[in-house]
Amino acid sequence: MQRLYSTFAGGWPGAGLLLLRVVVGTVLLVDAGLKLSRGLPLQATLIPAALAGSGLLLITGLWTPLAGTAVAGIEISQALTSAHDPLVCLMTGTVGAALALLGPGRLSVDAQLFGWKRIEAPPRGSRSNAH
Repeated sequence: MQRLYSTFAGGWPGAGLLLLRVVVGTVLLVDAGLKLSRGLPLQATLIPAALAGSGLLLITGLWTPLAGTAVAGIEISQALTSAHDPLVCLMTGTVGAALALLGPGRLSVDAQLFGWKRIEAPPRGSRSNAH
């Protein structure tokens, strides 16, 4: 993950990324929940289940590049092929792609697992001088 992002944004930019992740993830979960509650055949539940899983990953900020890319691919393909709310699909897919490119921010599981760690070096005078 460190190879993808030079840093995990904190402060207001990090809060903005958190807001984007939570809103898009919630939209995906609610939409997938509505579709899955209809009792569709197994084949028709695969895409909503994948979007629900991606929504959960985005909300927590875990594997954000993978989840954002999956959301972008699924939603944009649905916007092009489905007549049901293509603008919502386009917007959700675009935000998913943006999150995959920008990263999850400091307030995420990704930052805790893969972010830069600060290592405190002992003061110079505390080394032993034994040679």
